Amino acid sequence: MPSTDTVVKTAATYGRDLLERTLSTFLQAFIGGIVITQPLDGSMWYAAGAGGIGAVLALGKGLIARWRDVTNSASLAKGV
Repeated sequence: MPSTDTVVKTAATYGRDLLERTLSTFLQAFIGGIVITQPLDGSMWYAAGAGGIGAVLALGKGLIARWRDVTNSASLAKGV
């Protein structure tokens, strides 16, 4: 059984990784949404919605990765 320190450090590392992936996905999707909505005269809210959906999907993928294989990473790739 791992010590409490190890479990807390592992959870903190995983949480930081998942947060970074989720935020970067939101920003990438939001910027991509802006690039698409500007020429099509779409609303800024569509870009925000696209970013939000991308971030929720990234969060879900990261949680599934943790559930599938307990590691310090939110990646589905083996050995990461």
